[in-house]
Amino acid sequence: MLRFLRLALALFWRTADPAERQGLPQGEPQLKTVQGVVTSFCGDYGVIDESIYFSCDAVTGNAPLKVGQRVNVVVEEDETLHELRAIQVDIVPYDAGPSEAETKILIGCIESISEDTVYISEDIYFSLDIVSEDFVPYKGDWLDIEYSSEPGVSNIEAISAKHTRWDHVEEVCITSVRGRNGVIHNTIFFTLDSVKLPHGYQPRVFDTVDVVMVESTHFCYTWRAVSITPAQKSSPGSQDDGGRGRPKRKCYSPTI
Repeated sequence: MLRFLRLALALFWRTADPAERQGLPQGEPQLKTVQGVVTSFCGDYGVIDESIYFSCDAVTGNAPLKVGQRVNVVVEEDETLHELRAIQVDIVPYDAGPSEAETKILIGCIESISEDTVYISEDIYFSLDIVSEDFVPYKGDWLDIEYSSEPGVSNIEAISAKHTRWDHVEEVCITSVRGRNGVIHNTIFFTLDSVKLPHGYQPRVFDTVDVVMVESTHFCYTWRAVSITPAQKSSPGSQDDGGRGRPKRKCYSPTI
C-alpha cells in the first residue's frame, strides 16, 4: 500500500532538481514499449509484471482492466522514485493473442542474487546463466529481461537478460572508498564485488579513472561502475615521480 501512495504523490508532485543529477549523462526521457500482465490493483493505481506502476488515467479505451489482463505499455522511469511508470496502457484483447508463445521484454530491478539465481521479486527470478556474458549483475541493477509466455498465462520463462542502460565517462575522480565499496565523482557507486579492474590495480581516493557504468539504484546513486581503468591521458597539474611509481595526478571533477 505504501508503494502505491508513493506513486500517487509522485504523479502529482513530480520534481526534477538538476543539481541532484549534476555529473550524470543528461537527455530526453527514454521510453520503451513492452507487453506484460496486470498483476495487482489498489484504488486507481496498479502494477504490471510486478515492476511497472500505472494510473487508470493512462489506460486507453473503455474496457475495464483486471488482474491477469495482457496489456501493451509505454514505459518511462520516474526520476523521483527511480521506479518505472506507464504513461500509456493499451489492453490486448484475449482473442488477439498469438497461437504460440511470444517473446516480450520485462524491465525490472534486481532485488537479490542467491548463488546462481537472480531475483527481481519473489515471483520473478531466473538463472544467472542467461545474463549477458560481458556483464556481472549486482543488486539494484536495472535489467531488460526477454521472456516468453503463453497468452492469458502470467507465468513467464526468462530467455535472456541485459542491463537497461549503460554509459561511459573519462578522467573522473574517485571521491571515496570504504571497505569494498566506493564512489566516483560523488555520483557513481562501485563495489569490488562486481567491477572489472586491470590486473594489479586497486582503486584509491583521488585516482583519476575512466569508467563504464550501468543504470542501477544504490541509496542516492543511480549509476554503478562495472569497469574502472586508470586514466592514461595526463591531466593539468600531473607530476611524474621519476619512474619510482605511477604518476601523481591532480584530481578534478569535469562535467560528465
